[in-house]
Amino acid sequence: MATFAVINPATGETLAEYPDATSEEIEAALASTQKTYSEWSRTTTVAERAALAQRAAELFEERKDELGAIINREMGKPLDQSVGEAEFSGAITAAFAQNAEKWLADEHLEVEDGLKTFFRFQGIGVILGIMPWNYPYYQVARFAVPNLILGNTVVLKHAAQCPESALALEKLFRDAGFPEGAYVNVFATHDQIADIIADDRVQGVSLTGSERAGAIVAEQAGKHLKKCVLELGGSDVFLVLDTDDLDHAVEHAVGGRMENTGQACNGSKRIVVLDKYYDEFSKKFLEAIGGQSYGADFGPLSSAGATKTLSSQVQGAIEQGAEVLVGGGEPDGNVYTPTVIGGVTPSMDVYSQELFGPVAQLYKVSSDEEAIELANSSPYGLGSVIISDDLERAERVGTQLDVGMVFIGAAGLEGADVPFGGVKKSGYGRELGKVGLLEFANKKLFRFAEK
Repeated sequence: MATFAVINPATGETLAEYPDATSEEIEAALASTQKTYSEWSRTTTVAERAALAQRAAELFEERKDELGAIINREMGKPLDQSVGEAEFSGAITAAFAQNAEKWLADEHLEVEDGLKTFFRFQGIGVILGIMPWNYPYYQVARFAVPNLILGNTVVLKHAAQCPESALALEKLFRDAGFPEGAYVNVFATHDQIADIIADDRVQGVSLTGSERAGAIVAEQAGKHLKKCVLELGGSDVFLVLDTDDLDHAVEHAVGGRMENTGQACNGSKRIVVLDKYYDEFSKKFLEAIGGQSYGADFGPLSSAGATKTLSSQVQGAIEQGAEVLVGGGEPDGNVYTPTVIGGVTPSMDVYSQELFGPVAQLYKVSSDEEAIELANSSPYGLGSVIISDDLERAERVGTQLDVGMVFIGAAGLEGADVPFGGVKKSGYGRELGKVGLLEFANKKLFRFAEK
């Protein structure tokens, strides 16, 4: 079987296969992106590039149904969520387009000697993007669009199971008016990726993926002195500390765990509840998870490999003493019944693992301090959700969490212009917003001598 193939996870049917890139195609991609950076990027303004991004945003909206159908068959996301992802990708693209001139304006510095001094933000060259299957459009939009506006050019290697969405994105950017060589898709192998990172024409690499893949890419990038941004795994906590509305807490805990069939890096994977609420919350939460409907609320896992991994993790937890509170059982093909496990202890493997699918861990704690200790015991540090009617308490707890993001009062507070990223083994760097736009910027210093 080819490396890049569309295999419908709902049926297991191979729908299309695409050949790996040849060495000549990889060289052509590098030559084209370098040429375009040297010419187009240096002769266009931020406003001109932002206008092209605005057209790309419109195309995301115009093509959302077509784009949604592609990823529905590539990785099994329910169709309404697939269309919603295309819409959100358009919103991200529009946010960068509309804010680019403000975010990239020269930053004047107040310096001791009083000389005129400022930063000017410009591109640095060709940037390699290595993107995942779980959000085939969203992940690319938040990486590629800011770099194109900044003046960088992009070589994009998508996930092996997403070749059609990869090609659809390349066509979308070309149809928006970006020139040949601004955004180039490559069906590259792992060995070819290493060669691309090593190439002197490439100035940086951004990867969204697993901890293992991130470690490999970071090592390769570091060896060749390339800037690297990594968005890796997560085992986010959902803390229920203080609320008069448990139904709201349950709704957001379920939504935070079940979004994209539980296949989101910042999904709420560890549900941690203060003891005074635990019994009532647990009853409602288990009923809600048990009532999830296939096709409407969740879809199949993305692949046979993903199903095998999740099944093995849950079975291992059970063998080590964890209890299935709802769900469980053998998957039907790649359809995994939404599940909650309890009784997890630090000695169990699952305690420090990421469960990438519709499986939640449920914990009871007796104090904020215990909740914080449990939250911070994970090797990951991506996001978190805190439910508390006392907002000062929520902020105080959030300040003590070793995470990159704290959402207070609700799950799903992501925004088209809201920065995203984590700490610890969840990676480093940020995407979205001004800070995401500046990750691969040359922060060029200008100083003027006195006349």
